[in-house]
Amino acid sequence: MRLSLATLRRFWNLWPPYLFTGIRVLEVSPDGLYARVRLRLHWWNRNAFGTHFGGSLLAMINPLWPLLVLHRIGPDHIVWDTKNEIEFVRAMREDVFAEFRLDPVMVEDMREAAVDGDKVLRWFPFEIANAAGELAAQGRIEVYVRRKRGR
Repeated sequence: MRLSLATLRRFWNLWPPYLFTGIRVLEVSPDGLYARVRLRLHWWNRNAFGTHFGGSLLAMINPLWPLLVLHRIGPDHIVWDTKNEIEFVRAMREDVFAEFRLDPVMVEDMREAAVDGDKVLRWFPFEIANAAGELAAQGRIEVYVRRKRGR
């Protein structure tokens, strides 16, 4: 049984690495092509300088690309992230947000490339910014896809 993305969003928001760092999945489109995440600054997730802890910034990004790809590509595939790169652009002391827009054509290309059980690697970019659009961090995550054996 596959859960709806609305149900998964609720679970993600209760997942301890999100719940205890101030990260919330604000929105996930029913088709799994869009998601929006917020990281609130609290006393428990600040670094020594009073700004967002870099690990929390990356944590708000890390699971979303692979989970969106998995939802679109289906349960007969293995999907996870293998690498990530992040550049911290500007320290922030306010809420920051990230948006994810998944290209369905790219997912289909990944599905076709993995049809014979080959592994497929694709990079997905991200930006983290405050409400005014000022960039806090940017980077990319490499997502691994492979069709499950025997399917």
